Amino acid sequence: MILTAAAIYIVAFFTYGKGLERNVVKADPNRKTPALAMQDGVDYFPAHPFVLYGHHFASIAGAGPIVGPALAMAWGWLPSLLWIWFGNIFIASVHDYLALMASVRYEGKSIQYVSGKVMSKRTSYSFELFIYFALLLVIAAFMAVLTGIFVSTPSVATASIGFIVAALITGFIIYRTNLGMKVGTIVGLLLVLISLWIGFKLPIKLSPHTWYILEFLYIVIAASLPVWILLQPRDYLNAYILWAGLALGGLAFIIVAKGFTLPAFSAFTANIVGGKPSPFWPVVPLVIACGALSGFHSIVGSGTTSKQLDNELSGLMVGYGSMFTEGFLSTIVVTAIAVYAFSLLDGASQKLAKMGVNLDMLKAGGTYFAQNYLKATNAIGGKLGPFVGGYAKGLQDAFGIPFSVGKTFAGLWVSAFILTTLDTSNRLARFAWTEIFEPLREKSPGFYSVIANRWVGSLIAASLGMWLAWGGALTLLWPAFSGANQLLASIALMTAGVWAVNVQRVSSGYKMAVLIPAIFLWITVTSGLFWFLFVVVPSKAGVLKYSIGGMTVVMLILNFILIYDFFKALKKGPELMEPTA
Repeated sequence: MILTAAAIYIVAFFTYGKGLERNVVKADPNRKTPALAMQDGVDYFPAHPFVLYGHHFASIAGAGPIVGPALAMAWGWLPSLLWIWFGNIFIASVHDYLALMASVRYEGKSIQYVSGKVMSKRTSYSFELFIYFALLLVIAAFMAVLTGIFVSTPSVATASIGFIVAALITGFIIYRTNLGMKVGTIVGLLLVLISLWIGFKLPIKLSPHTWYILEFLYIVIAASLPVWILLQPRDYLNAYILWAGLALGGLAFIIVAKGFTLPAFSAFTANIVGGKPSPFWPVVPLVIACGALSGFHSIVGSGTTSKQLDNELSGLMVGYGSMFTEGFLSTIVVTAIAVYAFSLLDGASQKLAKMGVNLDMLKAGGTYFAQNYLKATNAIGGKLGPFVGGYAKGLQDAFGIPFSVGKTFAGLWVSAFILTTLDTSNRLARFAWTEIFEPLREKSPGFYSVIANRWVGSLIAASLGMWLAWGGALTLLWPAFSGANQLLASIALMTAGVWAVNVQRVSSGYKMAVLIPAIFLWITVTSGLFWFLFVVVPSKAGVLKYSIGGMTVVMLILNFILIYDFFKALKKGPELMEPTA
């Protein structure tokens, strides 16, 4: 599976990807990017392509390509792999790359701003509100995941704090001394290794609510600082952790060459979302999220990445290549769980018995597996336990790396990406917040200057995200985030489609390559959100029921406005479109 995935992605990059670069984007190395034309030292700042690739990948990855496939294994490993590969190649990579490059052609402005230019002002404003709600769900869901990791594996918490310090020092060396990138890289990587060692020696054990407060303070500060201080160097170091993790994991599972033990397919319904029997379609695309497709990527691509792209030809590696890397990561996640999950559960048979889970019936697959798989993971570290443990077992069997070391490395790997996504999401929510109040810039400049202040914007988004996450209901937060996220992908792809058809004036073949996935997604995720709203949300109690239910209703209303604007813009045709820069 690992070799098959690598071959599929390499071939697709040099055929389909290059075709998009030449025939849709029409990338021009001589055209100045916004990072060069509008450099301000805070948000617009040209980055080395590999640094930017690290930032973009780390920002889009987060826990998505790990948590999503880990949950979806309740349906079996085959549905996960098929959606990851086909979703990657025919939908996600197209979505990510076009969202990034459309933003570059509009001064690095957000994809929602682009929608206003190629469709209508109402579209832009509806899109903006939709994105702000979606980002709040991203912050809440990832806070819940990160807190779970820190509480279950305290050594990862210590290592993660050390990793942030390493990134700050690396950024200072690279951008504020004459020592340069090589010295900064060596020092940064040594500090990351020291962080791992300290994590073993001094694990930090705190309550979940204490971690929520510390994460809140972190994302407020990190989202307000200039990008060169923490964002760029941290994501650059993240890229090394990523590549080490991907290379070690990929090689380990090739060397081990063990067969999958989990069932390829269990049942059409599995107890996933809010503990309810969840239908195979349309829930699988919602749950797997970032590993196969994610609208959040369009916000990152058009939010922070487009403001740092140094050359239009770098866009394919950064925007298109990052999505494939994420799909490869998800393939490793599926493999680690499919190979080792039952081996890990064998070692926790007593816990399973106390929980009322029959291990033999679980191994038989079918409906019992679909209904009890997620419950069983609580015996081995929770929803991410099968991946973290399976990855560590793979390293142990292939290279003799102690299980505890592999487990901490896997935990740091996951947490580093979540931290990145958390503060990037808060930064993007700040951007969206500012753009929502843009109409008041001239009408009420005093109020606007306060409400659009970067610290105020960061504080408000982080507060709302923490409020949603405080109860820690991951099985409700995750699908709510995923549904909003996939719907966002559909809308972003519609925007990119109108841009490609009416502005770039692509051929009919490439026109269908963008528009068909956009409409397929809209139908899938709209159906999924209606199911979530009428089946799952009413079964919950308390604040989450009304807050998430209310946000889902608002997003669905905005969604129907946006699909109407999409068809209206397509009907309008290219003659009314203004040219890009």
